[in-house]
Amino acid sequence: MLKELKQIRELLAAKPAPPPPPPKGLWNEFKAFIENYKVMGLAVAFIMGVYLGLLIQSLVKDLLLPAIGLAIPGLDNLSELAYDINEQIFGIGNFLVALITFIIVAFVIFILVKITKKWGIM
Repeated sequence: MLKELKQIRELLAAKPAPPPPPPKGLWNEFKAFIENYKVMGLAVAFIMGVYLGLLIQSLVKDLLLPAIGLAIPGLDNLSELAYDINEQIFGIGNFLVALITFIIVAFVIFILVKITKKWGIM
């Protein structure tokens, strides 16, 4: 009896719909590619990411670095910081600027991800 009930349950269970047939023609395939992989959303996210990076880079160069220069006496421009060791010049200033920019970008992205998860967007 249990065996028959299991067979009835299997027969009544909804079967997944077969996948739609692949589109025919180059233009239709291209449209399906755009829709399936959400290419426009990726493009918008990439463009927004580029300009967010530029905005944060400007924040670091134009606002934070001059503030650091004021806080450290004798340091006018952090990007020009260099050390001379045995006639070899180690220009660490540009690296420090890139490091500060990276940390700020990573922090901003972290905050954006937290906010979007809280709002249920992501």
